[in-house]
Amino acid sequence: MSRSGQPLDAFAAGLSEDVRATVADGAAATDAARRRAMETGGDSLADLRDTAAAIRQHALDHLDTYLAQAEASLTRCGARVHFAATAASAREQVTRILQEAGVRRLVKSKSMVAEEIGLAEHLTAAGTEVVESDLGELVVQLDGDRPSHIVKPIIHRRRDEIASTFRDHGLGDYDPDPESLTRRARAHLRRKFLAADASISGANFVSAESGRLVVVTNEGNNRFGAAAAPLHIAVVGIEKVVATDRDLSVLLALLARSATGQAITAYTEFMRGPRPPGRSSGPAAFHVVFYDGGRSRILGSEWREILRCIRCGACMNACPVYREASGHAYGGVYPGPVGAVLEPLLAADPDGYAERAGLAYASTLCGACGDVCPVKIPLPDLLVRHRVEATARHLDRARAGVPGTAAFSAVAARPGLWRIMLSLSGRLPAAWVERFAVGPLRRWLAQRTLPRLRGGAFRRWLRGSGGKDG
Repeated sequence: MSRSGQPLDAFAAGLSEDVRATVADGAAATDAARRRAMETGGDSLADLRDTAAAIRQHALDHLDTYLAQAEASLTRCGARVHFAATAASAREQVTRILQEAGVRRLVKSKSMVAEEIGLAEHLTAAGTEVVESDLGELVVQLDGDRPSHIVKPIIHRRRDEIASTFRDHGLGDYDPDPESLTRRARAHLRRKFLAADASISGANFVSAESGRLVVVTNEGNNRFGAAAAPLHIAVVGIEKVVATDRDLSVLLALLARSATGQAITAYTEFMRGPRPPGRSSGPAAFHVVFYDGGRSRILGSEWREILRCIRCGACMNACPVYREASGHAYGGVYPGPVGAVLEPLLAADPDGYAERAGLAYASTLCGACGDVCPVKIPLPDLLVRHRVEATARHLDRARAGVPGTAAFSAVAARPGLWRIMLSLSGRLPAAWVERFAVGPLRRWLAQRTLPRLRGGAFRRWLRGSGGKDG
């Protein structure tokens, strides 16, 4: 379901052509850049996908061991480590840390876990000034919008719209020039960095061996925030832990190429504790909150491979449904194929699963998402497992946004009836079917055009070769 409660296809149908074109062009361009970056790297990069998948799966299979090791490594470096099982617990722990330090203003870099738990909104409601320091997230915050992509939050926005947002919020006169927009954001954020009492981030990976938190950005905003603020808090999903520092080199080689089509991002930071004595920059206090939020439950399920995800967004960029629908159509924090798998699993109750299970049907199962995943998550297989689960739970297909599925299943499961319907459909012009359709079929056809039937050749060949038809 979309943010507005609409089925995904209905939400997509209501998108303006400008938004649809902006999302499609942006996703396609990044997908093409990823392809070029992988090809330029040679065969060794393709081989790295197997290695990266093994690294991530090994860490997940031994997560209890490596999570405890990461805690010990971070503690030796002077960090304070906390654990939160639920979103409410994570928010409470971050709030308590900030209150004890007397924090009134903070800067925050992009964090998917912070989005999951609604951290910025919670802290703002509690009276803390929270400034998003990622340029895309800043625009989203100023507009009261939500991200539409996990790497490029404003993939759905045009430069002229961003210029209007900056003008409306006092960041200068209207000027859609990219350099001008960047310069104004930089000047605005520089003041916020210097005035902040704390900074908050997520982490792309955490090395159990050394306790190093890896934070990857293209703008250096996390580095600015952590350098100036006396307190830093990292809110990290427990699945981000890997075994060794050496593992990081493999994952980073694939992350940048998959996410932005670059050999390496502009800023790759390694953080593991407060600043040492004698250093003037960096936080004096360093906290890490490891967040579960259903991940332990997912780890014990048949969808466990989804926890390998390194949040690169490659599956979204390659997905034809995402390109047409935009990230907002998925209704949750994680859009695209990864969201279609992950969002139902993050729901803590059966009703939440039922509400989000329809996302698994928002896929052509073309396999593009699995082909581009740098850690080889079998996304199409996981989507099919959700469909099987939805069937087993007898979930309402109309609520899942797929009216008429039950009728289609009844026909498709009966070979004789299926042949009769195929024969009839071949004799009836598509225009007649569309004209006289009723009920769910009419609603389904309102957004689709029936192709000309060209089937039958395979069955005729099969019968001619002595095979059994049906």
